[in-house]
Amino acid sequence: MPDLVAELAGQARRLPVEERSRLVDLLLETLHESPIAEVEAAWAKEIERRVAAHERGEVETFDAADVFAEARHIAP
Repeated sequence: MPDLVAELAGQARRLPVEERSRLVDLLLETLHESPIAEVEAAWAKEIERRVAAHERGEVETFDAADVFAEARHIAP
């Protein structure tokens, strides 16, 4: 098995940077598939909840320019 890992590592080193980055992301996902999937599912549900509340007019929205201006005023 270590020979296979060394061979794969050698092949990975020859990939362009963007492809190596993509490979790293894919490998990391395999280490934490369940928690990542659960977190993504929870965020998808939360996004749907927030969009629905916004569409029903249940939440107050603010103009981004106003928010950033206030933030600059509070913490220059």
